[in-house]
Amino acid sequence: MTECFDCDNCKESLYGRKYIQMDNGPYCIPCYDAHFANTCDECKELIGHDCRELYYEDRHYHEHCFRCFRCDRSLADEPFTCQGKELLCNDCYCSEFSSKCIACEKTVMPGSRKLEYNGQTWHEHCFICSSCQQPIGSRSFIPDKKDYYCVPCYESKFAPRCTRCKKTLTKGGVTYRDEPWHKECFVCTGCKTPLAGQQFTSQDDNPYCIKCFGNLYAKKCSACTKPITGFGGGKYVSFEDRHWHHNCFNCARCSTSLVGKGFIPDNDEILCRDCSSDL
Repeated sequence: MTECFDCDNCKESLYGRKYIQMDNGPYCIPCYDAHFANTCDECKELIGHDCRELYYEDRHYHEHCFRCFRCDRSLADEPFTCQGKELLCNDCYCSEFSSKCIACEKTVMPGSRKLEYNGQTWHEHCFICSSCQQPIGSRSFIPDKKDYYCVPCYESKFAPRCTRCKKTLTKGGVTYRDEPWHKECFVCTGCKTPLAGQQFTSQDDNPYCIKCFGNLYAKKCSACTKPITGFGGGKYVSFEDRHWHHNCFNCARCSTSLVGKGFIPDNDEILCRDCSSDL
């Protein structure tokens, strides 16, 4: 007696017919397609057992329906991107959604290395220094109008140079006689003490600290012999070829201040009127 071999759904005999074996039993082709085939998300028709089926994000497609939404190119064996519910080939996606390199005007492909600045985009290898023409990459750069410079080239081309050492000033510095100096280069001509932030004066365009200037060039007080610099609000009195600090301009006998008063010179001394009348 012949064993029963029927479709598990329609119960028709499968002898001499194609069938598909499932876990719960064999199915004839029409029953298999009706019960187990997926519906194509594009054409909404069943994807038969003899069709190549493609699956993407819970959606099923016939191979011939899996195409770019813009150019209709088959995506079965091509890289693609999903924008919303639309499938796009790389070319169409880049043309519509990717930025273009400001230098070469070619599309900056998704995933490629790029640099963005001030609303503009470059391929990494296209963002080059306007002077040395080398790629700037991840290094610091300085914009100048429509040009971009690596730091060494910008400093060499535009940065001011120290009057003393002739090297570029990249930060800070001081200005003396409209010329730039490094702070560490702006020193007293005499003792080499840094003058940045300190009181100083000059002689023949050379800067000096107050102490050196006083010792080298300032008038000397005839009383105390110390320099008369005039700094710090210091005032002095001159008579003939002699000079005194205000607080040193006193009568040689009674030590009364003679500032604003009459006095009598007596050889190297100065006397008040009272002391001179006793002579």
